[in-house]
Amino acid sequence: MNKGKGRRKPAGGAEKISKNKGSGRHRAARRPAGGPPAAGRLWLYGVHPVLAALENPNRRCRRLLLTAEAEGRLGPQLAAALDGRPAPPALERQERAALSAPLPETAVHQGLALEVEPLAQPDLHDLLDPLDSVGPAPRVIVALDQVTDPQNVGAVLRSAAAFGALAVLAPERHAAPESGALAKAASGALERIPYVLVTNLARALDRLKAAGYWCLGLASEAERSLPEAEAPARAVLVLGAEGSGLRRLTREQCDALLRLPTRPAMGQLNVSNAAAVALYELLGRAR
Repeated sequence: MNKGKGRRKPAGGAEKISKNKGSGRHRAARRPAGGPPAAGRLWLYGVHPVLAALENPNRRCRRLLLTAEAEGRLGPQLAAALDGRPAPPALERQERAALSAPLPETAVHQGLALEVEPLAQPDLHDLLDPLDSVGPAPRVIVALDQVTDPQNVGAVLRSAAAFGALAVLAPERHAAPESGALAKAASGALERIPYVLVTNLARALDRLKAAGYWCLGLASEAERSLPEAEAPARAVLVLGAEGSGLRRLTREQCDALLRLPTRPAMGQLNVSNAAAVALYELLGRAR
């Protein structure tokens, strides 16, 4: 990314956010930041989600709200991210209370909020096309069956990105939608790994099996554990919601039901923790 030129330094030595080439100088808004996002947009907040979104060329960013403290602390990182964008967002410097106004009451924004348009995610066909050209390393896709908690989905995305999964799938009618809370839990991973919503999860698993994937469902009552099973070169790791687990049609699409070797006294893991452990078993050990 191109570094900005002619930056002025405020008191304390921190760099001011630079202007982008051809975009003119970022303007500080005089109007308050309160109110919901524009129709069809959402607010991201927190350092990692905002920086990752600014660094993602596929993310359309509209308004960047920040406090003076955040600008002083993160000026160089923000400048680098903004200078790499052909169409930078409008920059609005706000007091902390004004910045908090459009966000959920529990939002931990760290002095940053970014109004964005939702990501245009690929569909399942787009994911399958290039896979035949990939080398011999294991390939894993995560499928979530009615996991609707944005904290859990965000954590699964973070683990999927960390261990190198190809995508996270979920049924569009029973999934956590893209949101600031999900992006915060994903800690930047929402910008780095596809979160694909499919019309029918069982049908999507059938298509993946036709493309050479083995569907491995996690179920606490399964006879075999995941480490005991031979890891296929292509796998779909299928996880159900806490409590209800995998639905019947989803189970029927799985080639094998496996469990994590937890001690009986503890029972099931949280779905995001189970995803992290299983992804390490399937991908982490292969590195």
